Amino acid sequence: MLYLLLDHWYGSPEGPYAYKDPLFRGTCAMLLAFMVVWMLGPRVIRFLIRCKIGDTAEFNHAEFNQIVRDKQNTPTMGGVLILAAIAAAVLLLADVRNYYIIMGLFCMVWLGVLGGVDDWLKLTIGRRSGSRDGLKSYEKLLFQIGLGMLLGIFVYKHGEDVASLATVGGETVRTFSILNVPFYKSGITLGIWSFWIVTVLVTAGTSNAVNLTDGLDGLAAGCMALCSFVFMVLAFLGGDPFLAPRLLFPYIPGTGELAVLCGAVMGACLGFLWYNCHPARVFMGDTGSLPLGGLMGFVAIVSRQELMLLIVGGVFVIEAVSVMLQVGYYKATGGKRIFRMAPIHHHFRLGGWTETQTVVRFWLLSAVFAGVALATVKLR
Repeated sequence: MLYLLLDHWYGSPEGPYAYKDPLFRGTCAMLLAFMVVWMLGPRVIRFLIRCKIGDTAEFNHAEFNQIVRDKQNTPTMGGVLILAAIAAAVLLLADVRNYYIIMGLFCMVWLGVLGGVDDWLKLTIGRRSGSRDGLKSYEKLLFQIGLGMLLGIFVYKHGEDVASLATVGGETVRTFSILNVPFYKSGITLGIWSFWIVTVLVTAGTSNAVNLTDGLDGLAAGCMALCSFVFMVLAFLGGDPFLAPRLLFPYIPGTGELAVLCGAVMGACLGFLWYNCHPARVFMGDTGSLPLGGLMGFVAIVSRQELMLLIVGGVFVIEAVSVMLQVGYYKATGGKRIFRMAPIHHHFRLGGWTETQTVVRFWLLSAVFAGVALATVKLR
């Protein structure tokens, strides 16, 4: 809204004004989202405690339950604080007429509601039955796939209308159909069906990967802050008509505005870390982890950086793969395990690492992955 007011005030959509730069507004969104979470955090935490919205911290592993026994009844669903801060920063500082901003907010609300329902069921029906179960895995996956299908249809259609032309392998194609490949000069051209499949896989995969990572104090929030910073830069570069061709990125008009969304995500996660660092005063729950992952997947899809997401979100990939390997090996061998416990951060906790050691080391890995991803921008 502030962006529109400034546009109206100056009376011209063009001009060398600082507020026109999405990277500048992304930085402002980061600061604003941080302040919103930091200031509202104590009130929201007290409200969650009064409502008795506390995590049960019970797992099907006796030894691990002893390790996390001090986390009993820590308030969860703190993701509402993150989502509120993101929404406030984006609505105030982004161009709300931008199609991708509208779709990004739609994605956040969809997954936020899904995560909220899952958390609420865990805290009501799940608590009465003595389990941590909320929605069934297939139920969550069904809604995630549904979101991916909707995003795939509408985003692809809009991309066809606004994207410019580029030459790939001697063929002239729409830039929006080009999948950027790290370390490779030419991208891969996707049709509508392959674009649709990629969108569903990225949306559901990233959302679930971040959800699996959210298991230690500050782990998911810290890694997500680093990931969103990288995509703030990538979204800005991909939406700049001068920089995108020079860096061999597919130029997609309007994607630069997503730098504001990524900046808001980064600031909200950093603000949440203030209360979520060890010992955590609040957990984000599925209410926060599902939409945060979905938003990063959405930005990667729109900016055509889906493969870059595998590098930037390397920690999330490792966490998700560890679960798939554990489950697959357990079923194939009739009860044997690769790791002491999955996701893999629990494996290291059971191996003797303290919670702080585990989280900081995973943050360091995330920072390395972020650095490698930024380096690929020039390595072709």
